Amino acid sequence: MKVTSARFVKSATNPEHYPRDNRPEIAFMGRSNVGKSSLINSLLGTRGLARTSSTPGRTQLINFFSINDAFYFVDLPGYGYARVPRDVKKLWGPMVEKYLATRPGLVLSILITDSRHEPTELDLLMKEWLESSGKPLIIVATKADKLSSNQLRASLSRASAVLNTKEIVAYSAVNRSGAARLWKEITNRIADFK
Repeated sequence: MKVTSARFVKSATNPEHYPRDNRPEIAFMGRSNVGKSSLINSLLGTRGLARTSSTPGRTQLINFFSINDAFYFVDLPGYGYARVPRDVKKLWGPMVEKYLATRPGLVLSILITDSRHEPTELDLLMKEWLESSGKPLIIVATKADKLSSNQLRASLSRASAVLNTKEIVAYSAVNRSGAARLWKEITNRIADFK
């Protein structure tokens, strides 16, 4: 897909503030510091649209980005980071769950893991929740460029076992490996929605 425009639209904490134009939405989720913002920026071929930070837990709201004025990328807050204030952490679970459970335009959830680390119990719980809710999802292992071919193969094998799936897309925000596979899935889901 050719990205001709990508712009930040708004941040939200509850459905009253979500966009109301019924466009398809692709949600990005994963642990804090897993490379969500870098993945979004890399897919779009932009720098700095989704805020990246070396400090985990920076995304604390649901951020909507309009792509080609046709669909949304939705950056969800990362989960599992201990240094976030307790009241903020308490808000995240219900905020994200409400978004995932109620958005009619949610056509694909992209569950992001870090290829350098084994998926956590939280990653597995998120995958199982999405599946039990009937939400289409794809799992992406970021930072693939930081591993040798053999290390990446072993890592993907371990992740497949932990998450009980055969299909995990290895992705590098540096060289965009995996981008064509992801865009194909995104494009197909958007086409099915229309």
